[in-house]
Amino acid sequence: MAEDEVTLRLSRDEAMVLFEWLYRTDEMTNDFADLVEDQAEQRALWNLTCLLERELVEPFSPQYAELVEQARARLRDEGS
Repeated sequence: MAEDEVTLRLSRDEAMVLFEWLYRTDEMTNDFADLVEDQAEQRALWNLTCLLERELVEPFSPQYAELVEQARARLRDEGS
């Protein structure tokens, strides 16, 4: 790994929930434009979305919505 890179480890559930939120937020905010102060933040969010998309096969599944809901349920705090 290059010294200028950071490695993060996510569970598959975390990756799926985060990907779904990023994708939905991107759609709702017109490419994150309504959320960022600087275009570099927008680029970082796009890059993160792309990295997750490369790792996940679930978004291409006909049961994607159900899979995301199951991942959300496993990540929720008890009682939430």
